[in-house]
Amino acid sequence: MKLSPRDATGYFAKPDPKRTGLLIYGADAMRVALKRQEVILALIGPTGDDEMRLSRIPASDMRKDPAMLLDAVKSQSFFPGARVAFVEGCTDALVKPVAAALAEWQPGDAQVIVTAGQLKATSALRKLFEGHGNAYAAGIYDDPPSRAEIEADLVKVGLTRVSPDAMEALTALSKEIGPGDFRQTMEKLALYMLSSSEPATPLDVAACAPSSTEAALDDILNIVAEGRSAEIGPIMQKLEAQGVQPVGLCIGATRHFRTLHAASADPGGPAAGIGRLRPPVFGARRDRMLRQAQKWGTRRLEAALSMLLDTDLQLRSTSRAPTMALVERTLVRLSMLGGLK
Repeated sequence: MKLSPRDATGYFAKPDPKRTGLLIYGADAMRVALKRQEVILALIGPTGDDEMRLSRIPASDMRKDPAMLLDAVKSQSFFPGARVAFVEGCTDALVKPVAAALAEWQPGDAQVIVTAGQLKATSALRKLFEGHGNAYAAGIYDDPPSRAEIEADLVKVGLTRVSPDAMEALTALSKEIGPGDFRQTMEKLALYMLSSSEPATPLDVAACAPSSTEAALDDILNIVAEGRSAEIGPIMQKLEAQGVQPVGLCIGATRHFRTLHAASADPGGPAAGIGRLRPPVFGARRDRMLRQAQKWGTRRLEAALSMLLDTDLQLRSTSRAPTMALVERTLVRLSMLGGLK
């Protein structure tokens, strides 16, 4: 059976121990891992791993021994309680041993938890779980957590007193950083407020937020794509101070402009192209990228990619030119190109 994103949130927090299994898949490995951790913890508790009620099976090992999963499903622990057989990084190539384990499953056996990367609707692994009468499949998409999810996560880390302004700050922060960094920020905030009887404020959130958000890579890429040349210098200084490498910055810019080019060159137009991006883009980020793709157009985006390719080759050459200055010059040129009408 297929879990909708809304139903999946509740199921991850309180999974049914009588189910045969659960497939969690998505392009963002960190988001998938966080949900998998939540489900397994809810099923076997904090002592389950120590009590040998959790069997971890890397997909690479199961390729060598396809019977590993079925053996783990049927094996017994010395300790009472629910058991989990977890397969990490599964692919369609392993659908047969997974199907065999699901078919042989009986009440009292270990529940099968499988994680995978992005899977198409035609994926054999997805079809196996979606078509199973006692198992679930849940897709994890690259969109920020909802306010309800943030509130639930705050309760889990023990922070129940948060001002409305601080909640707005956390919601905005969740859209700027990755899920792993955001989870760590909430845990840090809970520790930061441990001895305080007052609700958390936006200043408390700012004190616990990662410093990388001050000049995030997405910020500089959006500044360039939107033609705001005057803002590039200060942001570049912050990025350099935070240890961002020129090659990484060039790769990130190339990836961003390739995405815009794919949207712009789509036969159905930029809006259709944005809708076909994988992983999908949602909300304000989708609207922003759509505006950028429409503004640049295919020809200018091709020119931008050519400039970035030349810069990347120079960075990897034996040239003695200052590498960060080289990237900054390219970004300024790109910004000016994007500002032309």
